[in-house]
Amino acid sequence: MTNETISIIAQETVWVSLKLMGPVLLTSLCVGLLISMFQAATSIQEQTLTFIPKLASIIVVLMIAGPGMLQTLIDYFQDLMRDIPTLIG
Repeated sequence: MTNETISIIAQETVWVSLKLMGPVLLTSLCVGLLISMFQAATSIQEQTLTFIPKLASIIVVLMIAGPGMLQTLIDYFQDLMRDIPTLIG
């Protein structure tokens, strides 16, 4: 296993993890921004106000994008397992 092979595997792993985390993090960021703007406009400074909307939005995103995210992870893992003989040799 060469340094180039390790670099390629690490790059693919980072790319897959970004594809898996992206929808959840972007949704949480957008909902948090909207709630913060609402808090600034209404002068409500309750720290726990953002928790329920963020949690609900993350649940919705996972329900919608979860099967696709799981399939991406399964495909990556299967490709990695299939390539083990070529990576070792």
